[in-house]
This record gives sequence, structure tokens and C-alpha cells, in this order.
Amino acid sequence: MENEGAEIGHLNATSEITLEIVKAKAIKGVAVLTGRTFLLSLLSLAATALLTVFLSPSEFGVFWIVSAIVNFLAYFSDVGLAAALIQKKEKVEEEELRTTFTIQQFLVIMLLIILFALTPYLQGYYKFSIDAKFLLYALGLSLLFSSLKTIPSILLERELDFPKLVVPQVLENLVYNSVAVYFAWKGMGIASFTYAVLARGIVGLIAIYLLKPWLPGISLDRKALKKLLYFGVPYQANTLLATIKDDGMTALLGGILGSAGIGLLGWAQKWAYMPLRLFMDHVLKVTFPAFSRMQEDKVELQKSITKSIFFVCFLVFPTTLGLILMAPILMKIIPRYEKWNPAYLPLIFISVNTITAPISSQLTNLLNATGKIKVTFKLMVMWTFLTWLFVPILSIKFGINGAAFGYGLVGLSSFIAIYIVHRYIKFSFYRSVIIPLVATFVMSIVLYIVRINLPVNLSTVWVLITLGFIVYMGMMYLLVGSSIFTDIKRGLKAIFKKD
Repeated sequence: MENEGAEIGHLNATSEITLEIVKAKAIKGVAVLTGRTFLLSLLSLAATALLTVFLSPSEFGVFWIVSAIVNFLAYFSDVGLAAALIQKKEKVEEEELRTTFTIQQFLVIMLLIILFALTPYLQGYYKFSIDAKFLLYALGLSLLFSSLKTIPSILLERELDFPKLVVPQVLENLVYNSVAVYFAWKGMGIASFTYAVLARGIVGLIAIYLLKPWLPGISLDRKALKKLLYFGVPYQANTLLATIKDDGMTALLGGILGSAGIGLLGWAQKWAYMPLRLFMDHVLKVTFPAFSRMQEDKVELQKSITKSIFFVCFLVFPTTLGLILMAPILMKIIPRYEKWNPAYLPLIFISVNTITAPISSQLTNLLNATGKIKVTFKLMVMWTFLTWLFVPILSIKFGINGAAFGYGLVGLSSFIAIYIVHRYIKFSFYRSVIIPLVATFVMSIVLYIVRINLPVNLSTVWVLITLGFIVYMGMMYLLVGSSIFTDIKRGLKAIFKKD
């Protein structure tokens, strides 16, 4: 393995990395991020369930509102330089790294000053308590921790060294959820999130520098900055639109629905998007640098995008529909969970986004990686416009159900992205989407019939999970053949294989 390490030690230059190495490391990256992080995501799932027991919808709503405000400000902490460094074909120079680091720290410090200045106005508008104000400050400080991690993270991503990159994420997940649940159990309310956010930031920062040491430095190379901004500015414009579409809308809805309404809507979003957090995010993180290295080879891109979409759909589709079918049972058997019943219909509506996201997100990821950033920008303009058109109007008229239905309508527009990208890359929509969708549809019918004929208890939940797995895998075997099990074995082998 020493020779391999020497060969891939300089992945920054396109000429120094072969397509086969990119593919091998991409497969391993997806397997590692999905497999090893899956267990920690289950911890997050359990932590969310416990937090929704210990905390009220109103307390959850305050957390969602404050997070949306800080996430909106976080957009301005970057001008797309990090993405430009990852997407860059040539070797990254030290001056580019230090220039990116310098600009990010300057922007973050300015944002923290703005955040402190705006706090009195935010307190008055949202009726924030003292605990909510300290949470706002903690999330603001987390921006600084996050910016300090940027360069080591970029270096690991360019090297496709995801086994190392996943370690800080795992530690952050473990620390955040453990601290939040402990203090919520102790009755600390909103302050539970404050302690958890601070602990997560400190642990993640220490871990990334231990794994990828890099000496921070101050520099401002105008030539390097100009080159990076050519890709970075359009990329960041997309991020701005995404931030306005998501976090900006949450901040607006906070004034329309109130903290309790946002708490219910946030609960529905949290659970509806859980399959994406479990499976899709890891794939996107790997495929962006991998597609960037493949951007000159359309045939390989066609194969890779088909496989990556299939992989995510294969996992997300059955998990999403299974969650919808079992949610009513879980709400009845989990103590103190009845308070979330009003969020069940929003959960169903928002899940439309979860079904379409594995396709649209991977396709926009492909567009970004291949330099077609302007096409992504046009799509993001469309999604932002539709979100701000449907969601506020429907929320005013129908409350949280209307807001969730609006999100579902926007999710359906993802088929426009599919049509557009298919003109550039002729990926197989049937193999990547239709096959897992058909298998999921059959599984859902079987589970629904069985569910209505069984008692509401924990045993029924396990019966449905086991039956759903058997039916789904059986259908996939009929539709795809034994290759599905070969791919699973290959993925498991990659997870546990040592470099």
C-alpha cells in the first residue's frame, strides 16, 4: 500500500491521478461515508426522538428559527472559494489556500459583529428569551469554528480521502446529540442546544487539524483570488438562492406560524429529510470532487451519474415510504409523542421533496462539477421563486399544512431539472429511478395492508420493518437480478477494507 500512497499523494493535479484511481476512491468514499456514518446517523435519529419527547414544539420552534437566521448569515462567510478549490483541475497552490483562509476569517468576524448588533431587533421581533439569545450567540460562534476547518477539509476532499474526513463528522454527531439529549433530559430546554452546539464546534475543530495538519497563514494573492472567483461567485450565488429559499423562508414563516407552528413544521421536515441525511448527503460529498475529475469523459460521467442516483434512490425511496407508513404507530406507542400528531400530514407533503431530491440534487451536483454553474443558477432561481410563491401564501391560508403542501409542490418541479440535465448527459432514468420506485411501491402496498390488520404496538413496528426489507429486496432481485447483492457485497468490502 506504500506505492499506492505515493501514487495518489498528489491528487491535486489532474495529470497525476488516473480515472481508475478516482473511481476506486469514489466507491470507497461513498461506502465509507454511508456505512460508517450510518450508525452515527441512527444515533442522531434516536437523539431527535428523545429531544422531541423532552422538549415542547415551541422550544423546537425557537431552535429552528435561530438556526435559520444564523444559516442565512453563514452564506456570507464564503464567496464560493472553497468549492472553487475543490472543483479546480490543476494543483492547488499554498497562496490560494491562504488567500481563501484569510478572506473567510475576515468575512466571519464581520458577520459576528453584525449578529451582535442585530440581536436586540431579533429579540423584539421573535420575542426571544435570554436562553434563545445565548443560543443565537453560540450558533454564531460555530460559524468561526466551521470557517477554521475549511482548508483541512478542502485538502481531504481533493484527495478523496473520505475515511479521514468522516471522523470529525462522526465525533461532532456523537458529541452534539449526547450533550443535547443529556441537558434536555435535565430540563435545560433551549439551553440544551447551546451547550451541544459549542461542544460540537470545539471537538470538530480539534479533530480535523489532528487528521490533516495545516498551518494557517494570512495572505491575499489577487491573481489567485481572481481565478477562484470565476467559479466561486456563480457557485455562491446558487448557495445564496438556496439559503433564501430554505432558511430565509423558515425565518419568514416564524412570523406567520409562530414558534409552535414552526416547531411542528420543523419536526415534519426533520423526519421527512432524515433519509436524505442518512444516505444522500454522503454521496453528494463524494461525487462532487469525483465528477470534477471525470468532467472530460462523458461516457464515464454517464455511467457514474446513473449508478450514483440509483444507489441513493435504492436507499431513500423505501426508507421514506416506510417512515410514512409507520409514523402513526410510533406516535401512539411512544410516551408524550401525541403532541406531534398535527405534523403527520405535513410529513407526508414534505416527503415529496425527499423522493425527488436524490435525483435533482445529484444532477445539479453534476452540473456544478462539470462547470455548468449557470444552468444550476437558473434552476435555483426557479426553485426559489416557486418556494416564495407557494409556501407563504398557502401557510397564511392553511397554516402548517399549507406550508408543507407548498414545499411538496416545489419538489415536483424537480422533473424540469431532470429534463434539462438529460440533454447534457444521457443517463438511464429507468435504471436509476424507475426500478427502485416500482419496488418501493409494491413494498408500500404490502405494508399498508398488513399494518391495518395488526395491533398498534412495538412488535408491529418490527414486523413491518422486517417484512418491508424482505419484500423490497425480493422485488429488487426480480427487477435487477443477482447484481444487486454483488454491489452490496462490494460496498461492504470497501467499508472495512484498510488502505
